[in-house]
Amino acid sequence: MGQNHARVYSEIAELVGVADADVETAKRTAKRFGGKAVASVQELLKLDPEAVTIATPTESHLAVASELLDAGVHVLVEKPLAPTVAEAERLDAKARATGLTLGVGHIERHNPVVKFAKDAMEKGSFGRLVTIVTRRVSSYPQRIKDVGVVFDLGTHDIDAALHLAGQPVESVVAAGGSFSTREIEDHAGILLRFKGGATAFIEVNWLTPFKVRRISLTCSEAYVELDYISQQAEVSSSKFLDVDQSNLYQVPQEHHVRKVSIQKEEPLRNELLDFLDAIARKRSPLVSGRDGVRVLRVAEAAVESISKKKIVELDRG
Repeated sequence: MGQNHARVYSEIAELVGVADADVETAKRTAKRFGGKAVASVQELLKLDPEAVTIATPTESHLAVASELLDAGVHVLVEKPLAPTVAEAERLDAKARATGLTLGVGHIERHNPVVKFAKDAMEKGSFGRLVTIVTRRVSSYPQRIKDVGVVFDLGTHDIDAALHLAGQPVESVVAAGGSFSTREIEDHAGILLRFKGGATAFIEVNWLTPFKVRRISLTCSEAYVELDYISQQAEVSSSKFLDVDQSNLYQVPQEHHVRKVSIQKEEPLRNELLDFLDAIARKRSPLVSGRDGVRVLRVAEAAVESISKKKIVELDRG
């Protein structure tokens, strides 16, 4: 993922350096996209960067981000923000104390279909939200070695659900486990209940031989299907016509299906443009450190629910 960040930065800003513990990887990336290849954060800091993306294993996020924040550098941390809520809160607090920008790479928040749905919901176009259902499945990514599927895939849709619902999660119940021989979970179904009564069901796994990235919203006045990959949206609604109570076998119903034309955009480019603009304007990025903490609270609750086979209640508010 770091190579993708380097590519986009080279297109929208001045890429001064690429750091990787494997210096040959850094050299290949720098040769392709520019900047100097270095093997450590200390060497990267000598290049005087204003902002840095951290795309390292999750377990290293606290140490790497803390070092950069202490040096006065704005940071965007690939999701999840940290391996635990406690570490995420430390990073968020440090960024707030230093007045630096801390963004989190929940990339789907920057997907045009999510923006379309959020804008429409805020205008009341779909009516009241009832349920959110997401499916994010694919085969096992060999690059992932330090977190399970809830923290890797699930955090994307937890963030999207929190964003679209606009309410805190009150309770989490999840089921899943490891179908393979890996010690970490590779499949999970997560049910969230929001303050206000809406619910979300999130399905994730590393067992499906092809990639699916979809989300649907059941609302009081519409059913909305969004495809993250194709960036297509479909809005359905219906109404009953004159019903013959003596013939309920044939109930006349009028269906309306609207395929929405959405301008396709690269979510990562949107994410990095937002991050740089947040730095320039001294504002919070679309996905802040506080957002990253909220997602981890839910993700930790889901993992706890799986291991202890119980409903986990979260603080309201």
